[in-house]
This record gives sequence, C-alpha cells and structure tokens, in this order.
Amino acid sequence: MTGAAGPGDGAGTGTAVGSGSGILAVDSGGSGLRVVLGTAERGALGRRSSPVPVRTGARGIDPDHLMSQLTPLVRALTAETGVPRPATAVVGAAGLSTLGDALRAELPGALAREFGVRTTALVADAVTAYVGALGPRPGAVVAAGTGLIAIGTDLTAWQRADGWGHLLGDCGSGAWIGRAGLEAALRAYDGRPGGSAALLARAEERFGPMTGLPNVLYPRPDRPAVLASFAPQVAACVQDDPVAAGILRTAARHMAESAAAVCPADGEPRIALTGGLFRMGDPLLVPLEGELARLLPHAPRVPAEGDPLDGAVRIATALATGTLTLPREERLFSVESPVNPL
Repeated sequence: MTGAAGPGDGAGTGTAVGSGSGILAVDSGGSGLRVVLGTAERGALGRRSSPVPVRTGARGIDPDHLMSQLTPLVRALTAETGVPRPATAVVGAAGLSTLGDALRAELPGALAREFGVRTTALVADAVTAYVGALGPRPGAVVAAGTGLIAIGTDLTAWQRADGWGHLLGDCGSGAWIGRAGLEAALRAYDGRPGGSAALLARAEERFGPMTGLPNVLYPRPDRPAVLASFAPQVAACVQDDPVAAGILRTAARHMAESAAAVCPADGEPRIALTGGLFRMGDPLLVPLEGELARLLPHAPRVPAEGDPLDGAVRIATALATGTLTLPREERLFSVESPVNPL
C-alpha cells in the first residue's frame, strides 16, 4: 500500500534533523493519501502515498481510518528523512467543510499523541489547491476533475462556488461533461432532437447497448467517476461533432461563472486552473479562455504553480515560520494547538 519516495523527493540519509521546524503535509482525497515530511527551512525531504481513500461514515471523514493510513507512511518517512517529530502538520481533506466534524474534534489530538505535532491545520482540499496554485495572493482557482469547485480570496475571507456534487452541481466537471455526453448519446438512440450519432457510437463502444446503460451506471457507488470516464470521449468528438463542441462550450461557461462568483472584484487578482480535467487540452481550454476573458477581464489567467499537496507544504511552512497570511475559517481552514502529552 505504501509507495516509496521517488527520485528527487529528497529522501534523507538517516541523519537526524531538528524537529522544531519539522513539517508534515497531507493530501487526502478520492484517490488516496499523499504525505510529505520535511522542515520549514529545507522543504519536502520525502514523499509517500497510499492508494486507499480515507473512509467516510455516519460521523463523516473517519479520523481513525486516516490515522491508520497515515501512521506507517510517516514512520517510513521518519526513517528516510531523519525528521523524527514534526512540530507542524497540515491535513488537506476532500469533504472537510461538510464531513469534517469528527476530524476537527479528534485528529489534532491524535497527531499530537502519535507524532508529537504541536500545531495542526485542517484545511479543505479546495484551499490547499488554491495555495498550491497561487500561493498567498488574491485571486480565484478552479479545481476540476471528476468534480468541480471554485475558490477565491481577497486575503481577508474565502469565497467558494459549486462543489455540490454530481447530483446537485459540479457544473462543468468531468462527471458533468460525461453525463451530458451520455444524454446526447441517448437522445440519438431515441431519435430525439439534440442527439449525437458520434457520441452514441462511442458510448456503445464503451458501455455496450444503450438499453443496458442505466443498469451499468445507477447501482455503481462510484457513479461520478464512471460518468467522468466518458468526458474524454466527448472531447475526442469536438472537431467533427457540433453537439460535443457545444457541451464543452457550456462546461467552459459554467467554470467561468463559478470563477467569477468567487474572484475579488478589486485589486489585482489572478486566476489559475488546477486538476486533471484540464489535461483535456484545447477542446476545453480554448472556450474557457474566452469565457474567462469575457467575465473577468481584470483578472489575468496564470499557470498553476503546484498541486494541493504543494499547497499543504506551503501552508505548513508558513505556520511553522509564523508567516501565514491566509484567512482562517472554521469549516475551510482551522488551526488547533492541543496540549502535547509527550
């Protein structure tokens, strides 16, 4: 389950380093757990990962399961890097704002007992995505993969838009694009207006006869991911299929509208895009650039500097050095300093 530190990760030689500036950064999401151990002065010294996502249950995100995943990763990193007791930890977690009550109540104490952590920040994954992409600057970030959320700040408060899941929102996301593509395929199958013969052919190739599609899709617990798996097929049809092109234009408009809802109106904000959906390339990025220029002419688009794990490292470093300038908000970004019993 545990991935070895990769080349260039700076895995240590076993020589102990001071623990007063030790930092632990965690990115917990749908694809598993990624962890960095390092120091505020030297940055990330080692990385490890687990492909097992942290469970959610009646209490929301399960802190015990997170700790059971995290503990062997940190122990391995301690041996590799020589950072024995990180003083500062930042945990970026998907679903924190709505499912994080148990995590906020129990995780800081558990990290203190297990690793000697003195200060823990619990941060929504949208915030770590923002900080990874833009750092401590005003602006807006659209994080898009299977789902989609936009988050922005003027450095006094956070604003978020969408991120409501595939049934209620995530407009423009991979799941949204895939669902729209499958609807167009079904319209073509039925002979209704708005259908796409090209998308019908690709849907049948991927999922089989359309009459069986509901049974393939509806019972699946990973429905959003299954829907998102069809998004690249929509992008592949854009050049020759006006229906597919229209779907991506609409997705781009939804993304830009979410960015506009959270982007500061004053100052010199920037916009960045982060997440796997943007690997789709020009079929999505070209209409999106046009929509962003139309809705946010005062906010230039800049490349994302890093990913959510990079954001967690940045936050941990700022906390450890007393230079944090980002706004705190209980459900999105809270900092706890439990009494360390060790």
